[in-house]
Amino acid sequence: MKCAALTSISPEIIRDLKAGRPRTIELQSTNNIITIASVEPGPETHIFMTSIDIEDLSPGDAGICVFLLATSLSMKRIVEFSHGGMVYEERERMSARVQVKFCATSVIKEVFHEGLMKPTEVEVLKSSCYHAG
Repeated sequence: MKCAALTSISPEIIRDLKAGRPRTIELQSTNNIITIASVEPGPETHIFMTSIDIEDLSPGDAGICVFLLATSLSMKRIVEFSHGGMVYEERERMSARVQVKFCATSVIKEVFHEGLMKPTEVEVLKSSCYHAG
């Protein structure tokens, strides 16, 4: 299955999602924001999440597949003052909030990353989990 990939996600967040609780996560990484902007949320939309950095992403890396329930992109304006030398600085920062719910553990089969301003996608294999009943 081919899906968008979010990288450098905290292992604690991944562990929390594996427990089955839906979570809203704020993303500030440029590559993750570009990736999320290219995906339409929905009950059948899958996203791959991993704690591995984008530069190190390769086939065989493990992570989780999640359902992408909702997304929100926003611009935050930051203003800083300094009294001594009267320094005034204004910046803007883009962020994305995503609501996700755990689907399955998975492993990367192939990575598709064409550059900094392009979304990151991966071909993944969902791991099977069997329960004796």
